[in-house]
Amino acid sequence: QAQLVESGGGSVQAGGSLRLSCAASGSTFSTYMLAWFRQARGKEREFVASIGRSGGSNTYYGDSVKGRFTISRDNSKSTVYLQMNSLKFEDTAVYYCAATMRFTFASLATRPPNYEYWGQGTQVTVSS
Repeated sequence: QAQLVESGGGSVQAGGSLRLSCAASGSTFSTYMLAWFRQARGKEREFVASIGRSGGSNTYYGDSVKGRFTISRDNSKSTVYLQMNSLKFEDTAVYYCAATMRFTFASLATRPPNYEYWGQGTQVTVSS
């Protein structure tokens, strides 16, 4: 069972950058598909990005972040990252890290029910 802990959230001005990290416990990190979701106040949880077990080109992004955000993973550190550039006010949300062993292709795991394990979330606030 994976335990996920996010970090790196904070407040930033529009146009700025942040990098989120999600550290996982356990020795099976490399077997997990990983993803980032976000949830703004009063809205449903939204898919941000996913990455396959070995990373590389097996990544997928939500339309609203494509070209601005980059997901990556370091299996030696059991950590997944989300580099967020050109931040906008509408990127303000709680960001969650999620993991699943049930999928192989990042493009197929874009909904919250696809993931069994979740972190507690980290707040990102973008001021305009």
